Amino acid sequence: MDITRSSPAPVRVVAVPPEPEPADPTAPPEPADLATLSEPAGLTTLPEPAYAEPLAPAPADLATLPEPAGLTTLPEPAYAEPLAPAPGAGARARRRSRPRDLLALLRPGQWVKNLAVVPLALLDTHPWGAAAFLRTGWAVLGFTLASALVYVVNDLADRERDRLHPVKRHRPIASGRVSTAAAGVLTGVLALSLTGWAVAGPAWQWWPTALYLALSLAYSQGLKHVPLVDAFIVATGFVLRLVQGALLVGAEVSEWLALCVFSLCLMLALGKRRHEMTAAGRAHRPALSGYTLAFLDHLVVLVAVLTAVSYVLYLRDDAALAAGASLVTLLSAPCAVFGLARYLQLLLVEQGGGNPVHVLFRDRATLVNAALWAVLVTLALVLPHASA
Repeated sequence: MDITRSSPAPVRVVAVPPEPEPADPTAPPEPADLATLSEPAGLTTLPEPAYAEPLAPAPADLATLPEPAGLTTLPEPAYAEPLAPAPGAGARARRRSRPRDLLALLRPGQWVKNLAVVPLALLDTHPWGAAAFLRTGWAVLGFTLASALVYVVNDLADRERDRLHPVKRHRPIASGRVSTAAAGVLTGVLALSLTGWAVAGPAWQWWPTALYLALSLAYSQGLKHVPLVDAFIVATGFVLRLVQGALLVGAEVSEWLALCVFSLCLMLALGKRRHEMTAAGRAHRPALSGYTLAFLDHLVVLVAVLTAVSYVLYLRDDAALAAGASLVTLLSAPCAVFGLARYLQLLLVEQGGGNPVHVLFRDRATLVNAALWAVLVTLALVLPHASA
């Protein structure tokens, strides 16, 4: 072997990187590393905010913290949970308000109507004595019970319709302060009381009250929805008050006085309907569909004239006045006319008349005029007979 012959050079192995795969044109581009991006020129780097440091860990749950030494743990108060009403508190509240609401259901403010109409029978009774006043009081009591019974029955029947009225929705039954069951019990009590009144009084002299109840029942059952008939029934009820008083005191009823009472009360009833039409429209009372404001205005004025004429004719023909009282009688006529004119003013000019009792007994001009009229009539009735 020839050792001088050179051996072959070693083979160098070079790693060849693989060729990159062709890019997929449908694949979305990979996002660039935000840390390697350079900031755009022209932007000012804001200083690092103070709260950039990690927030402190939330405090541990208070329930897991140990209680400081020396503190005494108080027991849980009894009122920690929502307070529940005391047993029977609602019933006691209802018992406190129910007597007042039941009394309001009887409408004691309307009892003055009986005091104003029933004693008119005394105008034709002479001489006046204790027995006459007692019988008059007995008649007032009977009609007070009867009218209270009618008010409760009407409120029971009209409770749904009263809820649509801006004022009547506050009545005890319509507002829910008095239940229908309680109103029914009160109706029975009033009916029994009225029956006892009729039995204890003179025999068969209670027929005006019974007729009043029959008319009121018919009124509640449907006649109150008939235009004109509704107002005429209300006015007739006041004439029956006058007749009841005359029967118990033993006096004859003057036709002119009865016509005067009827026309006056008819005027008040029509005025109330006019006020209801202007205040609440026609939805509350179906009978108002048969009225218009112009029609009611004409009726009210017509009935007011009839009231004044019948009053003057009563004073001239039927009033138990002596001959010397003619001047006093003449002076009382202007008082009656002024009272009618004042009511028309309140109704047509000041848009009042919703509650005739409030209009007649709270208006100062009306009260002063009524006091002067009462003085003149008293002088006409008492002084001539006293001098005789």
